[in-house]
Amino acid sequence: MESYYFWLIIFAAAAYFIVTDDSIAAAFYYVFRLAKAYIQRKWWWLTHNPANPVVKYLMWRRSMKLAKELQKYFDENK
Repeated sequence: MESYYFWLIIFAAAAYFIVTDDSIAAAFYYVFRLAKAYIQRKWWWLTHNPANPVVKYLMWRRSMKLAKELQKYFDENK
């Protein structure tokens, strides 16, 4: 229960400074935007990294599907 009071005091102090000073509010805003951009960058890299076996399989599957479609197209138009 004591840790709840600790976090309450921390967040209350942060909220007080945000409400009373515009520069601190802007700093919090930019820090959260920076954190969001960092998380999005990491998520993008995790879902698009070719070293990831799942991503590698999805790329292979998409390429094979396109190859089959192109093969069928060229066979029909020959």
